[in-house]
Amino acid sequence: MTIRRRRSCLDCKKRFTTYERVEEIPILVIKRDDRRERFDRKKLLNGIFKAVGKTTVTADQVEDIVSQVEQEITTKGKTEIKGQEIGDLVAMSLKKIDKVAYIRFASVFRRFVDVEEFEAELKKLL
Repeated sequence: MTIRRRRSCLDCKKRFTTYERVEEIPILVIKRDDRRERFDRKKLLNGIFKAVGKTTVTADQVEDIVSQVEQEITTKGKTEIKGQEIGDLVAMSLKKIDKVAYIRFASVFRRFVDVEEFEAELKKLL
């Protein structure tokens, strides 16, 4: 985003234009295998939309979740964040909104290995 400003010199009174740009510090996500990749809002949105398919969760609620996650990351002032932390933030939000969407998201995000792990997570909800 660029902001155009008209200014004038205090000495000669001549007018000129300046352009200001917000400098964004890229946020890197640390993956499970220690790779790093840029935080991608669209990728997070798509992952959540897959989990909330055929539930009562609205697109606006998904947008709010992603915005909250982004705000949380920037508030901490970190330039790197583990994917696990992002997943935990999303999972907590989904758990408050819709239990089915939470379980769907958690099953992919937490990589349940067997039925017992999945069952244990369901029992926590009940």
